[in-house]
Amino acid sequence: MSRLQTRFAELKQQNRAALVTFVTAGDPNYDASLAILKGLPAAGADVIELGMPFTDPMADGPAIQLANIRALEGGQDLAKTLQMVREFREGEQATPLVLMGYFNPIHKYGVERFIAEAKASGVDGLIVVDLPPEHNVDLCDPAQVAGLDFIRLTTPTTDDKRLPKVLNGSSGFVYYVSVAGVTGAGSATLDHVAQAVTRLRRHTDLPLCIGFGIRTPEHAATIARLAEGVVVGSALIDQIANATSDEQAVDGVLSLCSQLAEGVRGARG
Repeated sequence: MSRLQTRFAELKQQNRAALVTFVTAGDPNYDASLAILKGLPAAGADVIELGMPFTDPMADGPAIQLANIRALEGGQDLAKTLQMVREFREGEQATPLVLMGYFNPIHKYGVERFIAEAKASGVDGLIVVDLPPEHNVDLCDPAQVAGLDFIRLTTPTTDDKRLPKVLNGSSGFVYYVSVAGVTGAGSATLDHVAQAVTRLRRHTDLPLCIGFGIRTPEHAATIARLAEGVVVGSALIDQIANATSDEQAVDGVLSLCSQLAEGVRGARG
């Protein structure tokens, strides 16, 4: 079993959802970002999404756009992101780590090289926002052959006709984008999320993780009652943006992560 399969199986036995945390590699700088990454498992993150900085993150709102800019201005690139994963894996073998981003940097790096180095570094899966299933041959298929899960995004506008195609070749978990917009832009109603979960379950047995717009322990707990995972990104990134020092950035992210984890873990009573 992969790390993702193992983690979701463990959580199912415990009758609780996963807290899935997103941070951008290299934000606010390499050392502080690595400290955040290393601290997330102990702070309660069950699965980690690590953003690969890119100049044009079209699915992301202002908070994560600015995180990308900070990281790129600090010299972060794909090679350094893979190095960060290697350093993370020196002390943490159990927590699944998924790289999230866009295809352009991977294409420039070289798909075959990227897949080999990601696997060797300890990456468990990929979320590539702008690569639809029509292009599975470009990355999804070879990544899965190498043992990397390929995680699909579904949205409120992904209808029942489109869903089977989107989910074809999906593995690891399904990421449901709960709002028709960019990251950090509002949040969906509980009724909407419940209806979406019911619909998605008709199409897949994979764990469902819900994100976009989840900012508080209370909101995370509510979502944790409906799905297998709760994804939080912009709220954590804001802790970095508002910090006045690296130490404050690290402490802010890990403190909020702990609060979110408490909410998620107590959600089902």
